[in-house]
Amino acid sequence: MKLALTVNKQADNPKLDRRFGRCSYFLVVDTETQKRAFLSNPGVDSERGAGTQAAQYLVNESVEAVISGHFGPNAYSVLDAAGIQMFAANEGQVDSLLADFHTGKLPHAVSQDGHRRGRRR
Repeated sequence: MKLALTVNKQADNPKLDRRFGRCSYFLVVDTETQKRAFLSNPGVDSERGAGTQAAQYLVNESVEAVISGHFGPNAYSVLDAAGIQMFAANEGQVDSLLADFHTGKLPHAVSQDGHRRGRRR
């Protein structure tokens, strides 16, 4: 599975950036091989629609799940429509969040209307 985490710098074990649309990078992890790659967020400097641009970018990169702190309503809709699972985390280092993901400890993100969408595959 291709899993993306929102981070603000390229490092061995970066801290989560809670801002989905305004994070500097997405750390994409292949959960089977543990291979990691940093992708620059194309929406980070956008005047408007940063979350939508970021979400569409991850759709185009065939990401299957995302861990972030906050998904705006438009980004949430794009990711949800593409079948991308969204998980919520308030803080943490990437390695700890990956461990929580693998053990099922991360909650699904909730839309602003209070609905939880997506299922763990």
